Order: sequence, then structure tokens, then C-alpha cells
Amino acid sequence: MEVLKTIWTYIADNIIKQPAMMIGLIVLIGYILLKKPWYDVIAGWIKAVVGYMILAVGSGGLVNNFRPILVGLKDRFGLDAMVIDPYFGQNAVTAGVEEVFGKSFGDVMILLLIAWIVNILLVRFNKVTKLRSLFTTGHVQVQQAATAYWLILFALPGLLTKNVALIIVMALILGAYWAVGSNLLIKPCQELTDGAGFTLAHQQMFGIAINSWLAEKLFSKGKDGKPAKKLDNVELPGFMSIFNENMVCTTILMTVFFGIILLVLGKPYLVEAGFLGEKASMLFYIITTCFNFTVYLTILQLGVRTFVTELTQSFHGISDKLLPGSVPGVDCAVSFGFGAANAVPIGFLFGFAGQIVAIVLLIIFKSPVLVICGFVPVFFDNATIALFANEKGGAKAAMILPFCSGLVQVFGSAIIAGMVGMAQYGGYLGMWDWAVLWPVMTVIMKFLGYVGVAICVIALLAIPQIQYKKDKEGYFLMTDDWEAYKELKSKKN
Repeated sequence: MEVLKTIWTYIADNIIKQPAMMIGLIVLIGYILLKKPWYDVIAGWIKAVVGYMILAVGSGGLVNNFRPILVGLKDRFGLDAMVIDPYFGQNAVTAGVEEVFGKSFGDVMILLLIAWIVNILLVRFNKVTKLRSLFTTGHVQVQQAATAYWLILFALPGLLTKNVALIIVMALILGAYWAVGSNLLIKPCQELTDGAGFTLAHQQMFGIAINSWLAEKLFSKGKDGKPAKKLDNVELPGFMSIFNENMVCTTILMTVFFGIILLVLGKPYLVEAGFLGEKASMLFYIITTCFNFTVYLTILQLGVRTFVTELTQSFHGISDKLLPGSVPGVDCAVSFGFGAANAVPIGFLFGFAGQIVAIVLLIIFKSPVLVICGFVPVFFDNATIALFANEKGGAKAAMILPFCSGLVQVFGSAIIAGMVGMAQYGGYLGMWDWAVLWPVMTVIMKFLGYVGVAICVIALLAIPQIQYKKDKEGYFLMTDDWEAYKELKSKKN
């Protein structure tokens, strides 16, 4: 048993937790199953790994670029609060799970393995389950497994002494969530990318699905009955036409927004905190910091273009041989290479505004749990929601829905983190699904026990069945042959 645990730990540390290597492995297996020449296999593997590493540089740069603001808002104004961020959330579990429950973080990795096997089995038997997507974002799975471990132990403390039952219950819920959530986004992703052949497997899958539905129902038509204008179709007049160019628009918006916050923080604080040299220019520090946002976003989009083609082409080997009719679920940042480019900064800004309003309200009403914005939820959740909302409901949806998302991220996280005791350890995952969906499931399990577990699992697994019944002809066709699916829809219309 110890040997197996050692092997799994090695694989988890070097592949599962390293998304570039995870994507590379999938591409490698896919091309081997397609019986590609060895040199094509190696070339595809290299492009996939390097492409994802480029994406990671862009993504990591965005997070690090925001750090002076995140730290500054906390230190400069003396706020003693938890940060809503996946990495802070994971650290909170690592610090608190042994103290609160007497368990080690190593158990989380066992949960991840079993839950992923559940995901694979649900996809393998898709003729029955109607599930078609394999969750491949390993670093996200680690963060989610950690938070789910805490939430389920809080809801079902009786499982503490039943190790086998604990793993089975957790794996069923988490594995079903991964499979169902990513499956929900197959159609929206195919529509956004015109059949690129992937779905999103991240922290806001239900959030994107619900907001896309709201965008279509509430914003897709104007008062005159005409289709709503999308961000990329809005032509601004006069000098404002410079905002029609994505790179210029992103840079100006970030400079104004972040520039104001950095000025409020002030040069003395930035120097004292080590973010700025004593003799350095405050003006050029602001310009460099804000312009870097656009630089890292551009790098991220380059990484997407580099590896997505390899992933989707090679995955045909897996879907043909091992998991028929399946598609890979990837990081939400992959969607930034498609749709309206301006939706990314717009979604971030309106989501951030929503979070700030929610935090102010927590302070006004003297909430026992105070929240600090984390960059990952405010950017990756809301930028992605804006992309899909714009596609379905136009520019208004891309602004209003991320703002609402910012509100629920803060309120939901404050409620659940305070309830389960994670707030005192300084962090909570904080992204849409974990601020809305998982708190609801936790409450159901807490008050209904094992009946609540059954309700959650059955409700999740019923979702793909409903999707299938609504479109039996096109449901599997949209992943097998997108052009044929479009032709089918065109005939029906």
C-alpha cells in the first residue's frame, strides 16, 4: 500500500499538479493512439507543453502584477480579513484540516485520485450517463479537492471515523461535479469557438452556464426587438474610437483603474513594502505595472493558440479508443483566445466593482467575516463570464452579469467560510461555483445527512439527462462532428 501511495504522490506532484505536464501527457497518449509517426508525437507533445507553459507565464504574470494592490489594500488600511483566492483557500485547508479534523493534507490527494476515476468512469459509460467531458486541469482539481474535503467533513462529521465511506462519499460528489460541470459548457464552448473541440473545466462552470442562460433570456434582444449589440460590434465615435483596438482599450482601462488604486496606496507605502525603489519614479512604476497587464494577457493568448490545436487534434485518439464521444476540459483562460477580446478587461472591471460594493456592504453591516478581493476569482471568473455573456446577450450582459457575479462571490464566500470555520485560517477558494453551488450543497448535506448526499449526487447526474432529452439528435453530434451539427440545426431552424 505504501508503494502505491509513493507512486501516486510522485505522479500527483510531477504531473497532476503541473498542468503543462498533464496536458502534454494527454497529447502524447492521444497521438500514440492515433498511430502518428514518433516524430509527430514528440513535436505535438513539445508544442502542447511549451504552449501551456506560455499560458502559465501570462496567467502567473497577471496574478503577480496584482499582488502590490492586493497586499496594499490589506496592509495600508489595516484590514484583518480572509482573501478569496484558490491559493489562499488551499493554504487555509493545509493549515487547518489537521487542527480542526485531525486529518492530513495527504488524504486530499487520495480523494483527488478516486474522484478523477469517478469522472473517467462517468464519461466512459456516457451512453448511460450522457457525460462527455474529462476534467484535465490538475492544479484546479487539487484546490477543489482541498476545499471539498473541508466542506464535506463539516457537513458530515460522522465520516471522520469511517475512512472508506469518507472517500467514497467525497469522490462521488466531487467526481460528479467535475463531469457534470464541464459537460454543461460543451455547447457554449463549441458556439464560442466554432467547434474547437474543448470545454472548460475550472472553478466557475455552473456560473458560466447560468450566466450564459441569463444573458440569452434577459439581454439577447433590445427594446426594438433587434439582436443586442456585442462588444466587438460597438463602434465608438471620435477620439473614443481608440477603445475599438483591444490592446489599447485594455491598457487604458487598466492604467486608469489600477493607477488610481496605486496613487491611493501612495509611494511611501510602496517603498516601505518593497514594491518600489526609493528613488524610482512613481509615474513610471504605475505605467509599467498597468501596461504589464496587457503584456501578460497577450502572452496568455499566445499560449492558448500554441497548445489548443495540439490538444484537440490528439484528443481524437482518446475519444476514439478509450472514451468515445468525449472532449477535454481545460483551463478557463483558454477561452480568452476566442470571442470578443474586449470582454476580458470589461468583465474584470465590472466584476471588481461588484466585489468592492459587496465588501463595503460587509463593513457597513459589520459582518463577522470580512473579505479581501483575490485576483484569480475577480479576473478569471468575471472575464470568462463576460466572454460567454457577450456571446449570448451582447455588451450589456457582459457588464451587468460580471458585476452581479462579483457580489455573489463576496457574499457567498463570507457566509460559507464563516459557517465552516475556514475564515479564521485566512482564505477561501472564493470562485463562483464555490461561493454559490457548493455552499448550497454543503447546507443540504449538513441538515439532511446521507439523504442530502444522495440528493446532491442525483441532482447533478440528472442535469446531463435533461440536456440530452432536449436535443437527442444533436447532443453527441456536437462533439463528434460540429459542422454536421450546425447543418442539423440550420435545417431545424
